[in-house]
Amino acid sequence: MIRSFLWAGMAALWLTAIVGCGMVRSMGKDPYGDELARLDTLPNYKNGAFENLAERADSTIKSKWLFLRSHPETVRPSQALPWVKTDLKTLPAPAPTVVWFGHSSLLIKTGQGNILIDPIFSNHAGPVPGLITAFKGTTNYHAADMPPIDVLIISHDHYDHLDYRTLVKLKDRIKMAVVPMGVGSDLVYWGFDRKKIIELNWSQSTTLPGGLQITATPAQHRSNRSYSKENKTLWASYVIQAGQYRLFYSGDSGYGPHFKQIGKQYGPFDLALLECGQYSPNWPWTHLWLGQSAQAAVDLQARMLQPIHWAKFEEANHPWNEPIEKLLPAAEKAGIQVNVPRIGEPYTLGNPPMKTIWWDFD
Repeated sequence: MIRSFLWAGMAALWLTAIVGCGMVRSMGKDPYGDELARLDTLPNYKNGAFENLAERADSTIKSKWLFLRSHPETVRPSQALPWVKTDLKTLPAPAPTVVWFGHSSLLIKTGQGNILIDPIFSNHAGPVPGLITAFKGTTNYHAADMPPIDVLIISHDHYDHLDYRTLVKLKDRIKMAVVPMGVGSDLVYWGFDRKKIIELNWSQSTTLPGGLQITATPAQHRSNRSYSKENKTLWASYVIQAGQYRLFYSGDSGYGPHFKQIGKQYGPFDLALLECGQYSPNWPWTHLWLGQSAQAAVDLQARMLQPIHWAKFEEANHPWNEPIEKLLPAAEKAGIQVNVPRIGEPYTLGNPPMKTIWWDFD
């Protein structure tokens, strides 16, 4: 009896700790009620889930449990990544200026407003702190460093792109959020005003008061914040029109004909921010492999490519700097310029690409 009480007490303490650290709330909430009924009318939402344009290429997934697989030591850098301290609140914007914070988090300052994309400043990816931790050198920027945000853009609901702890800190400084269909339910659950959330399906656009035009475009991926529920919300890439400048943000996406279709309809692009890391044979269709980022840039009719989705988290079984080392020769062969800034280092469109090799260590 005493042992039973002890176990019950320990379970209660464990549950209290989980709730207290925000784990339960960080899991978000899928659309329900009227919101779910609205999704059910969409052409890309079938049988209770969103679908990709192309059929799923891999019929079996070898392993979803990343932390149960062995990894070589080089999946994490042996030393801190170099970074640049930039005052984000005083950035000039003669043309769009892009600041990358590692992985897929970006601040883009334009004459039409400040854009924050997929921010994750809690230094881990996932509902449980300490499970997938950020590399040293990538944790020097925080929510408090951000300027007022005219628009928050979210690509999909995975934890390394939609971070509860970051967003609750930024909530009151975000004027508007643009998210894929269904993802608004997470933000409302976390205290965002529904009136300040714009949900877009693929090929839908919105123009914000400052003049920024944002269009959601297809991506080849999936969504879920628990393993029991998948594809209840949409995933997207984005076309961003800021005055005379046109940018593309890939979010997470495997390679497919949608890149060429987007390039034909919305290109050419001054800059394509394209994922180039966290690929694996366990999910071969949901991320770009090695030189595929260069080919996607060609398809998009991009004048310059900047790699994202690398250099912050250990989420796949490849050396941490393999993505950039394989991308550069593929891009050179394809005739695509590549811009590779350090974390926090601002790049203004129209300037020569940054080419300093800062990643040359295991």
